[in-house]
Amino acid sequence: MSARKLAVNLLLQRENTDGYLNLMLDHALESSELDLRDKRFCSAICYGVLERQLTLDHIIRKYSKKPPEKLDTAVLQILRVGLYQLIYMKQIPDTAAVSESVKLTKKFRKASASGFVNAVLRSFIRDDKEIDYPEDPVSKASVMYSVPEWLVKRLFSDLGEESAYEFLKDSFNASPLTIRRNPLAITVGELTSDLESRGIEKHELVPNAYILKNGGNIRNCKSFKNGGFHVQDIASQLCAAALGAKDDEIILDLCAAPGGKTFTIAENMNGTGMVYSFDLFEQRVGLIKKGAERLHLENVSAKQGDALVYNKELPKADRVLCDVPCSGIGVIRRKPEIRYKSEEEISSLPDLQWGILQNAAKYVKTGGVLIYSTCTILKEENEEIAEKFLLNYPDFKPEPLLPELHDELSGSMKTLLPSFFGSDGFFMAKFRRVK
Repeated sequence: MSARKLAVNLLLQRENTDGYLNLMLDHALESSELDLRDKRFCSAICYGVLERQLTLDHIIRKYSKKPPEKLDTAVLQILRVGLYQLIYMKQIPDTAAVSESVKLTKKFRKASASGFVNAVLRSFIRDDKEIDYPEDPVSKASVMYSVPEWLVKRLFSDLGEESAYEFLKDSFNASPLTIRRNPLAITVGELTSDLESRGIEKHELVPNAYILKNGGNIRNCKSFKNGGFHVQDIASQLCAAALGAKDDEIILDLCAAPGGKTFTIAENMNGTGMVYSFDLFEQRVGLIKKGAERLHLENVSAKQGDALVYNKELPKADRVLCDVPCSGIGVIRRKPEIRYKSEEEISSLPDLQWGILQNAAKYVKTGGVLIYSTCTILKEENEEIAEKFLLNYPDFKPEPLLPELHDELSGSMKTLLPSFFGSDGFFMAKFRRVK
């Protein structure tokens, strides 16, 4: 099977099942007979088409008598794949992009659409491949950055237009591969020596954080197998640092899977005390257990638990982290499917988040710390929840996040954008129980 045909197959499969492309792609490429170059080509097309879907459909709408939603699904994906090559893959000749797209119609038994596909792609080429953007700023941004108009409006309102444009532009960039050194298992010298060929660089802000310029399959690294590091975005590392866990303390991580923050917290405690780590789904609890075992962290106890339900068997904690389920808007450069969530899909999240935060507060001992965090950048899920908490829980007061690391983190709550520290979009708020 050719790389293009496999790409169309995977895009069809993802649209029909609403699954995650990365999982489908990994499985399909592993079992395919494509060489490395074609595997990379297939991956680039799949992720690129998904990222730019609204832009591509806007172009199709101009050149097709039928709107995209009325087209045969296979023909629609073939058009998207063809247009993506014409616009974003400069190394592919226009003639090849068109001819291979026409061939795909026959491979998918859609030969009757070959003339239509050919006409749409060639008409776009004749117009110098110019995209006719809408004049309205919201509609234009929606087409240009391939996100729904409701999200553009929210970002404009919550961030301001300049920061919103900056975030949307960044959403097409590759995410940095950031790791966290396990100081209990490996020295700086051992880590940098093992990962030298992968372009390891120390992060300028966060202790024990490193960026890999040439990541590849890191699971094959000696230092990974020996528990020397785990993969963790810099925002999550900052969140764990803001929690401020000390030796011999009791910590609760209520929505922990796959466990990155739990691991960093346990390491910050030098293997002492105990981190009680929970997730709603038993299968995901297994990920925490497996990670803690690889990292040699014996001060982690991972169990199934519902963050909305108070567990009277748990001890009062020195510090509690609730990194709640959210819309995930902050990580759209990692998970392009998130771009196309509807406003209705996320409308119930604030109630869920509020419920988890209320329950989390019950576990915090007097003098203890509570962190509320998300991987979204929408105020409705972030500042509005944190401010509501302070209004309704006078026993808690705002606490500075990490003023010792950076002025940006001197307040008690912060929305992190990629432009700050190269992190994912993220939010955290810190509270201390005063009585």
